[in-house]
Amino acid sequence: MLDMSEIKLGRVLEIDGAPFVVQFTQHIKVARSGATLRTKLKNLITGQVIEKSFNGGDKIKEADIQRKKASFLYSDGDGYHFMDGVTYEQFTLASEDIAEMIKYLKEGLEVDVLLYNNKPVTISLPTKIEYLVTEAPPGVRGDSAGSVTKQITLENGLTIPAPMFINPNDRIIVNTETGEYVERV
Repeated sequence: MLDMSEIKLGRVLEIDGAPFVVQFTQHIKVARSGATLRTKLKNLITGQVIEKSFNGGDKIKEADIQRKKASFLYSDGDGYHFMDGVTYEQFTLASEDIAEMIKYLKEGLEVDVLLYNNKPVTISLPTKIEYLVTEAPPGVRGDSAGSVTKQITLENGLTIPAPMFINPNDRIIVNTETGEYVERV
């Protein structure tokens, strides 16, 4: 059981039988009363975000979460298929489970899988992923006073803005937290 001082960003708590990750914390101390911790918690299964306050004497259970590596295999009508690199077990996650991360998936990509009660619930992506550029319009000379960009298409179909010097068949790094071009490899 965790007390109020042990609830930190990124910690996974169990509330009403579901795992919630702490996304925001704020300690509040009002004169003549005990301290309160305001939090924003995201349900790892449904994606729902809730606000919850904890008082000084409250105890909360930490969720039984394990992490393991897996590779993305493919997607079909059933969902997104992954394989554990150690046991070679395959499992499927629905698009709702990995919502915004879908656009960054590519065949063979290694991800961290979060398991709750030994059941896969979601994944976490590497911060930076390398992609092959499949389409990039030619750079046009002209107004280049600022940072000029063009839309390029990557091997997994993702379209992002990139600098004018990027060409087809270049390999680039994309930041998965911001969705932005980082560098050419």
